[in-house]
Amino acid sequence: MSTSAQTVRVNLAERSYDIEIGTENLGVAGRFLVERGKVSHAVVVTDDNVQEPHALKVAESLANQSIEVDVICVEPGEPSKSIDMAAGLWNGMLELGADRKSVVVAVGGGMVGDLAGFVAATYARGVRFFQAPTSLLAQVDSSVGGKVGINLPEAKNMVGAFLQPVGVLIDTAVLATLEPRHYRAGLGEVVKYGVILDAELFDYLEANTAGLIQRDHDTLVHVIARCCRLKANVVENDEREESGLRCVLNYGHTFAHAFETLSGYGELLHGEAVAIGMLCASRLAERLGRIDADLTERQRKLLEALGLPVDTPALDRDEIMESMMHDKKVQHGKLRFVLPGEMGRVELVGDVEAADVLAAL
Repeated sequence: MSTSAQTVRVNLAERSYDIEIGTENLGVAGRFLVERGKVSHAVVVTDDNVQEPHALKVAESLANQSIEVDVICVEPGEPSKSIDMAAGLWNGMLELGADRKSVVVAVGGGMVGDLAGFVAATYARGVRFFQAPTSLLAQVDSSVGGKVGINLPEAKNMVGAFLQPVGVLIDTAVLATLEPRHYRAGLGEVVKYGVILDAELFDYLEANTAGLIQRDHDTLVHVIARCCRLKANVVENDEREESGLRCVLNYGHTFAHAFETLSGYGELLHGEAVAIGMLCASRLAERLGRIDADLTERQRKLLEALGLPVDTPALDRDEIMESMMHDKKVQHGKLRFVLPGEMGRVELVGDVEAADVLAAL
């Protein structure tokens, strides 16, 4: 394991857990899991892209701890986050004799973590869940905080639950096998953390774009640990999105989810849609007099330097507006947006005029 390994503790009373971030550490998944409670049976959920070598390495590491291991592989891609796929996994676990003492181990990107976590939350009214995220997006965002779920054809992440994992193991070495486009998409969420919560992190990203593009392990351990800590702070204070604090994590997402839904799941990667969505939200904040144009420009420059798209996709503007009305932040038919006030600080803004939203596109 790399000397620069870091552990981030998510403090949630009896649901507290550790996120261990290092390099070449997938092989300790078995030890990491058994240190967190007795395990006799694990169901590893993965996809065809990740099964060889990452999921099999985790499965082997679990087997070395005398755990009975089964592996279920799903089709890669966002369309697998569906009701049909969840039903297939429930039945698959039933056939494998999984019971309430079994642990679901997700090895994959955000789709695998969301789907496997939703199945863990609902099978036998809830079984333990462990995450080994293999995409940058999942490592900095979706694997932390316990949100699990599936998509409906008309709305992303609309069916789900809150289920905190018993632990998260992050290995930066697996990012070497990630396609460049998927790796860059993860950087979109990294930039988001700087804008919403940490001006210093944003400065660091601007100064270390070369290390990020080259996937330098020390740079990655530092950035991933910082993002996990920032997200953990939010989750600790608003685990179930009740006080409104956790919704700051949705910066850019109201626009992004509409772009993803309308272009067809998978056409635009989530991190790419978020990059574009953040710039739309930033322009909206400019229009409302909350920030000046420099803040938007800094975001655009950094996103472009990291190889992310910045132009709004050619979609029907009315359809975008209509799609946004399905957003979970809508209240009483009114759109609400997470908008920046300065670098490192955002807030939820309600009652925004449609004309301003259209102009921000």
